[in-house]
Amino acid sequence: MSQPHTAAEILAILDTAAAGYKFPMLDNGYWYPAATRLRLFRSPDDWGLVIEVFGYSVRVGLPDTAIYTFASRPACRRTIARYGGNQAAFDRYLADNPHRELRFVSPIVKGDWQGDNYTWVAGGATAVILRGERIPLPPPDEYPKHGIKLKDPPRVRVYELCRYLAAIRRDAVLATHRELRLNIRSWMHQILQLEEWRHPDIADDKRPSASKTFQQLARVLETESSIIGVSAHIMAVATR
Repeated sequence: MSQPHTAAEILAILDTAAAGYKFPMLDNGYWYPAATRLRLFRSPDDWGLVIEVFGYSVRVGLPDTAIYTFASRPACRRTIARYGGNQAAFDRYLADNPHRELRFVSPIVKGDWQGDNYTWVAGGATAVILRGERIPLPPPDEYPKHGIKLKDPPRVRVYELCRYLAAIRRDAVLATHRELRLNIRSWMHQILQLEEWRHPDIADDKRPSASKTFQQLARVLETESSIIGVSAHIMAVATR
C-alpha cells in the first residue's frame, strides 16, 4: 500500500505543474473555453483530480476537450511507442510527469461546417455531428438567448458555436465516463464534482497553493472528510 499525500504535498504537485504550464490555463490568449468540469477521486491509498476543458484553439482548428489528470499514481500511462521507441525520451517524460497525464478528445466531427481558416462557421452550414448526434446549427439570433453575444453578426465564430453547444449539450462536449477515468485507477470512487470554481490565473503566475479553492480541494483529497461543508465553501467562493 502507498501512503496518501498530504494536502501540502498535493498542492506542491499542482504548483509544479502550473510552473511548467502543465496545469489548465483557462485564460490562455490562444484558447477559448466553452465548458469546464472538475472532479475528485479517492480510495484509501490513492487520490485523483480531473479537470475537463472543452473549447477551441485557433492553433488546433477543431474544437476539442482536454482532460487533465493529476493523481498519486496515474493509470494507463503513455507508452514508449509515442516516443518512437526512444527510451531516454520516454523515461524523461515519466520523470517530469510522475503525477500527471493529459489527453485530448474531439467530440465534434470535422465537416463542411468549418469555414475560412477554421475560425468561422461556414456560411450555409446546417449542422454539426456531436458524439454521433446531428445538431442543427441555430440562426444568429438564437445565440443571445444563451448568453452568447456574437462578435461579428451574422457571421459566427467557431468558439461562439462551441459555447452554444456547451449550453445545449454540456455533457456531450465534456468527457465520457471512459474518457474521464482512463488515467484514474479503477478502484477509486468519485467524491466531488464541481461545475464552477475559482481557478488560479496561471498566466499571471498565480499558483494553486495560493487559491482558497484548491487549498480546500487538497484537504478533501487528503482526508475525504467534511466533504459537504468543503464543497459548499468552494461553491460560495466560485460564485462571489
